[in-house]
Amino acid sequence: MPGVLVRDDEPFERALKRFKKACEKAGVISDMKKNQHFEKPSERRKRKIAAARRKRIKLDQQYTR
Repeated sequence: MPGVLVRDDEPFERALKRFKKACEKAGVISDMKKNQHFEKPSERRKRKIAAARRKRIKLDQQYTR
């Protein structure tokens, strides 16, 4: 879990913004969203196959230009 030290002359909003950015950089938010609902193994497999397909199409389009 990322942490942020609040400086003496720093407003709370700025410290909160730095904390959110640190959480996003560490991947905490994406993990939270991913684990929000249970995903069956078959659904996980389908999602990964679809992501790989999208990535392959994107790479193919990039090299054909």
